[in-house]
Amino acid sequence: MKYNLALFAVLLMWSCNSEQTQNLEQLDKKSAREVTLTTLEKGDSILHITKQNIWYNGENVAQKVDTLITAAKPQTWNSTDTSSLRHVPIFVTVQ
Repeated sequence: MKYNLALFAVLLMWSCNSEQTQNLEQLDKKSAREVTLTTLEKGDSILHITKQNIWYNGENVAQKVDTLITAAKPQTWNSTDTSSLRHVPIFVTVQ
């Protein structure tokens, strides 16, 4: 019984480690949409930068960069939070 449990544990660890992740550099950009989200702090402002590249048949057919600027600590009615917008989680919705 001990050997069966040990074998199961080893097989489980091996199967978890065998999953490989693909870096973006390795993904096929023949036909794809690549979106990069960046947050930069500049003085008392936060820059939310979105870069998009659209690939079709191996060619980059469109590029666009958008920047939204917000205050690092917006004034709200509930100002108990002392963190900056730089540390707010990013939620992405794909439609």
